Amino acid sequence: MLSQMNRYKDYYFETVKALLAAPSPSGYYREVMEIVKDLAEENGCTFSLTKKGCAILTYPGKRHDAPIGACAHCDTLGAMVRSVDSDGGIHFTAVGGPILATLDGEYCTVITRDGRKYGGTFLSGSPAAHVYKDAASRPRDAENMYVRLDEVVKNADDVKALGIENGDYICIDPKTVVTDSGFLKSRFIDDKASVACLLTAAHIMKTSGFVPERDIVMLVTMYEEVGHGASYIPSDLSSMLGVDMGCVGSDLACTEYDVSICAKDSHGPYDYALTSRLIELAKANHLSMAVDVYPYYGSDVGAMWTAGYDIPGALIGSGVHASHGMERTHWEGIANTIALTLLYFGVEGA
Repeated sequence: MLSQMNRYKDYYFETVKALLAAPSPSGYYREVMEIVKDLAEENGCTFSLTKKGCAILTYPGKRHDAPIGACAHCDTLGAMVRSVDSDGGIHFTAVGGPILATLDGEYCTVITRDGRKYGGTFLSGSPAAHVYKDAASRPRDAENMYVRLDEVVKNADDVKALGIENGDYICIDPKTVVTDSGFLKSRFIDDKASVACLLTAAHIMKTSGFVPERDIVMLVTMYEEVGHGASYIPSDLSSMLGVDMGCVGSDLACTEYDVSICAKDSHGPYDYALTSRLIELAKANHLSMAVDVYPYYGSDVGAMWTAGYDIPGALIGSGVHASHGMERTHWEGIANTIALTLLYFGVEGA
């Protein structure tokens, strides 16, 4: 299957671009879930939404007991309106853990509770080199940054008149680009690239006529970045494969061209037997892979275990450079991740 994966390259990139274009900071699921629903149903999956806005996609198999589970998350990093100052500047609190220094100068959109959208820019409190002595040195954090709104606002009342209130989401422009050399660069590759991997895997199974031995249940969660994405799952799953980003950097073996298999993260080790099985499948099928330990990482599988589910879980993902900043991965890493996911689902020779 890996040798044939390039035939699905265009489908994958069109899918991930559609997902990345939809704003979805943790908890704001409505827009992106419409896209997930359409794509899931096109590829033979049933779609349902949990009460807190996570999706359950079921690809039918020969048997319906003890389904095979997989999960990825569609929620992203973002911000929320904290207050509005006397000049009409919007002060914010982070949603999840974006590297705030990378937001300086980034475009964003404020979404009101009634659905109005207003453009803006994240800026330092000392944004002009010709005016502020500390323009280069002032800390880039939530106490020293604000959002400049692209509307005629001169005070807090002007902002309120637009319908903007404390608690409104601020969505960061993802700036998605697919290069001719095969790189996907964008914010929020973590983890919409993995959601696109699951949807592409479903597309491959449907177009090839593959019927798995058991139902495959794929969760698309919306609270992973804040720690409780997969805290609810169908309780009859036989196993859970987390598909999330692989880490690239110092003291790590993974590159952007590999599927990463995580043996341990900040919450502890992943299931030994399932992780070993994934390593064996990757080796037997000549996938480009790396096994790593992530010291500053947590996943939906960890949230599942914290919630008390007695289900073996493992974690894989395409290697992603500069996570929680301006991220990048490569088609080769994505293709290896899709292939290993299909092998886990029982597709021979993936």
